[in-house]
Amino acid sequence: MANVVPFDRQVTIVNMLAEGCSIRSVERITDTHRDTIMRLGVRVGQGCTRLLNRMMVNLPSKQIEVDEIWGYVGKKNKNVRDNDTSEVGDAWTFIALDGDTKVVPCFRVGKRDATTANAFISDLASRLTNRVQLSSDALKAYAEAVELGFGGDVDYGQIVKSFSTADPLPASTRYSPPQMVSVTRTVITGKPATGRISTSYIERQNLTCRMHCRRLTRLTNAFSKKLENFKAAMGLHFGYYNLVKRHATLRMTPAMAAGVVSRLWSVSDLVNEANASP
Repeated sequence: MANVVPFDRQVTIVNMLAEGCSIRSVERITDTHRDTIMRLGVRVGQGCTRLLNRMMVNLPSKQIEVDEIWGYVGKKNKNVRDNDTSEVGDAWTFIALDGDTKVVPCFRVGKRDATTANAFISDLASRLTNRVQLSSDALKAYAEAVELGFGGDVDYGQIVKSFSTADPLPASTRYSPPQMVSVTRTVITGKPATGRISTSYIERQNLTCRMHCRRLTRLTNAFSKKLENFKAAMGLHFGYYNLVKRHATLRMTPAMAAGVVSRLWSVSDLVNEANASP
C-alpha cells in the first residue's frame, strides 16, 4: 500500500473518510480505486483501535456516560436468513464518554446483549483511576455488567426517557424526534448525584458519530458488508475524534483535555501512528 499510494494522498483519503465522505466520492475526488481506499481505511482503522487501546489508560475521569448506537452489517436483522453467518445483521457499538473532557475511553462493537455489555464495561473499568459517577439508559444488561466490572466501586444510575407515541405521524415530522413526555432517574449502585444522572453528552456524541462515520448514516446504501470493515470504520472514527478533531467547546481535542496527549494531532500524525501501532 505504502509503495503504491503516495503518503500525502493516503492522508487526504483518511481525512475524507473520517469526515464522513463515502468511498465512491473519495474515489472520484482522489482518483484512487475504491478497493485501494477500502484497504487503506481498514488498515488505518485497525491501527487506530490498537493505538487507542494503548493510550486510553489511567484516566482520571469523574463522570462517565455510556450508550449504544445501532448499525448493521450486510443486512438488517429482519432480512437475516438461517444460512447467514453470525456477523450479518444488527451491529451495536457500545460507547463510553467522559462528560468533562468529552474523551471516549473505549468502545466495543457487538450484539446488544450481556456478552458485549460485560466485555465493554470491564474494559471501561480497567481504564479509570478514580471512582466515577456512571450513567446509562435502562438496558437490562448494564446492571450486571457494572457489578462485574466495577464491583461496588462506582456510583451508578440509570435514566429512562419516555416519548410520545402519537400515530399516525404527519409526513413533515415522520423523521423528526418524538416529543419527550417524562424522565425517570434511578439509583442502581452507590450514591450518585441524582441530578447528574444523564446521557445527554453521549447522545450528542451519537449524532457526531453518525455525521462522521458514513457506515452509520441512515437511509443510505453506505452500510458495511463485512464486520471487519465496520469495526475498522469505528476505530478510525474514534481515533480521529479523540486525537485530531478539535472540540468546539473545549477548544482542544478530547485527548488533550484528558491529558492523554499534549498537542493537537494532524491527520498525518494519526496515519503515521496507526501504521506504526503494534
